[in-house]
Amino acid sequence: MSNKNVFIIGLDEFNLRLLEKLPLASECNFHSALDAKEIRGVDHFDIDSLIDRASKRIEQCNGKPDAIATYWDFPATTILPILCRRFDLPGPSIKSVLACEHKYWSRLEQQRAIPEHIPQFQAFDPFDDDAFGNIDLIAPFWVKPVKSFKSYLSYRINGPHHFREVMESVRQGINYIVDPFRSLMRRHSRRPEFAHMKESCIAESPLTGAMCTLEGYVYKGQVTGYGIVDSVRESDRSSFSRYEYPSILPLEIQMRIIDIARRAILEIELDNSPFNIEFFYNPTSDDIYLLEINPRASQAHTDLFEKVHGVSHLQVMLMLALGQRPRPLEFKGKFNVAAQFMMRTFTNGEVCSVPDQKTIDKLAAEIPGAKIKLLVTPGQKLSELKCQDSYSFELANVFIGGRDRLDLLNKYNRCCEALNFKIDYVDPQVR
Repeated sequence: MSNKNVFIIGLDEFNLRLLEKLPLASECNFHSALDAKEIRGVDHFDIDSLIDRASKRIEQCNGKPDAIATYWDFPATTILPILCRRFDLPGPSIKSVLACEHKYWSRLEQQRAIPEHIPQFQAFDPFDDDAFGNIDLIAPFWVKPVKSFKSYLSYRINGPHHFREVMESVRQGINYIVDPFRSLMRRHSRRPEFAHMKESCIAESPLTGAMCTLEGYVYKGQVTGYGIVDSVRESDRSSFSRYEYPSILPLEIQMRIIDIARRAILEIELDNSPFNIEFFYNPTSDDIYLLEINPRASQAHTDLFEKVHGVSHLQVMLMLALGQRPRPLEFKGKFNVAAQFMMRTFTNGEVCSVPDQKTIDKLAAEIPGAKIKLLVTPGQKLSELKCQDSYSFELANVFIGGRDRLDLLNKYNRCCEALNFKIDYVDPQVR
């Protein structure tokens, strides 16, 4: 019996290694529908060209395609249902994916299903000179494009002067993602009120508390949540410091989160798809708020699940793509807990040098299971990095497993001592 041909939109070496260790890997041949470098760090998104390129690679494969999957955000998530429909393969509908991805449309769907678990929100046009006065929210509030990722062009607004300053950056950068996303919506959403709306940003009241992400899936209309990852932010900053798994939230809170997710997912009618949903839990008020829905397994969490479960949650993604009900993940990993740390700097500058491979290999030998992914190269200007959050620049991701959270932090501190980035800062007084 021949192996199944599985095409990944945004295939990269890091996650290919995890895919090849899955129990089903022996039955599959993994192919690149699109490489990660074709959809990340690019100057612009030509969606039609990407779809045509992926289609040709699938058609030219030896044998028929059996599955198409992705663990990346836009444009991969929106290309996925189009390709699944074109090749008659299991996958979510394009309408449900767009209803997750368009932040304003998604909020309206959530408002019907879980009104008590979402912030106040309002769409607005960033090119409207009177936009601040037309927003019926009291500052501080957050603004973000109706489509973005990694908190790109997301800002906490303190008042009208700050809003005007921020809109200069938003106006310069918003078309990078919003324009190709709108173009795709006009052809595939069948919802002209969203595809043609001039309001390309959304304002939302701020959420507070512990932040976490639920990983789950929908199979034939049945919603299942199987793991919650804590998102730990930098002290006094909105940027993420690390992702930790499993969550330290009480089990009762985790069950409430899963139930809220189920109601939202069913309202949007997402099916035959993995998802990850970001939440805030405020222990003081005991309130849970949904931040955003992503119709994919998070590639940022793949290594964490492998360290704790013995296989990454790409197993869930793969089984759904093959039209199968995912198996429960067992706790058979080498570590009790795992984390992805984001090494950041908060000031613009030019990268002079990065840690060499010898240093990285030495750390991996010293700290079993440690993996370091460098995100910058010498000569690179941090301000030119694509789709960073609005307050920092990521230099590297460090993946670590441990016996407990103190062990994780001790190992990460050792990595920070060894991983030396030299940066010529624009303002050397602020790092």
